[in-house]
Amino acid sequence: MLKVPEHQVAGHLAVDGKLGPLVDDSGRFYKPLQGDGRGNKELAFYESFSSDTRVPDHIRKYFPVCYGSQLLEASNGSGLLHHLVLQDIVSSHRNPSIMDVKIGSRTWYPEASDNYIQKCLEKDRRTTTVSLGFRIAGLQLYEGKESGYWRPGRKEVQSFTVYNVRSILRRFVSSNSSIGNENSDCSFAPSIYGGSAGILEQLLELKAWFEDQTIYHFHSCSLLIFFDKESVSKGSASVPEIKLIDFAHVVEGKGVIDHNFLGGLCSLIKFVSEVLSDSKESSIKDRVESEKPGICTDNGNCQ
Repeated sequence: MLKVPEHQVAGHLAVDGKLGPLVDDSGRFYKPLQGDGRGNKELAFYESFSSDTRVPDHIRKYFPVCYGSQLLEASNGSGLLHHLVLQDIVSSHRNPSIMDVKIGSRTWYPEASDNYIQKCLEKDRRTTTVSLGFRIAGLQLYEGKESGYWRPGRKEVQSFTVYNVRSILRRFVSSNSSIGNENSDCSFAPSIYGGSAGILEQLLELKAWFEDQTIYHFHSCSLLIFFDKESVSKGSASVPEIKLIDFAHVVEGKGVIDHNFLGGLCSLIKFVSEVLSDSKESSIKDRVESEKPGICTDNGNCQ
């Protein structure tokens, strides 16, 4: 039984008669191949990537598994359409908090038309793409059973400033992330951003590969960051994950390092590191404050 993805935070949504991805209950994600050639390019990338022996095994875990393509009824009722069959990467998470981050200071690819490049340039300049080397493209934060999810609309997300990005990265790992709360506690930062299996270490592992790899140039690709906040808040083990997605504009590297993607990745690492550092300093400060000796009066009463 195919259905609309419950946790899709960016891209084309299969709602209101529009063409978009579908999922099933077996953990597979069906992405319609775009008719302008981009879909075939993405399929070709997955086929090349899966058989490329130059890609280290430890890097493959950052890419969804691809199961080829399949002819399915399109979500908009337009008839049969080829779909890319991918791993539904969040299917094992009950209430995932997800952030879609588009990486790179430019999102257009070299072979694009002048009109497409101009369109990308306009969006890159009015978002944080140019200033930061990345932008938040979609977002959902799980805030609890009563509040459910916070999902800002597309226009709100595109209006995020550098200040907003910092705030979101903090709020993403906070227990008090409700709307209007300007003092995010970042209490989950050590377990989500930090640690040997945390987001920061995963980003650094990707960075090390991008510092050397010259096989591909990843234009307009996104990095999904996600974890199960409810499990973390209950003290259960929840391994945070990152996955690279959207490869319709990947081109051959031709022996040149992908500085556009690498630069954006380094910028994101810097922002995540700052949140983690701030959370550690705050934790130390709180501990010092709690361990301060009380003030005692002459009669022996201490406060």
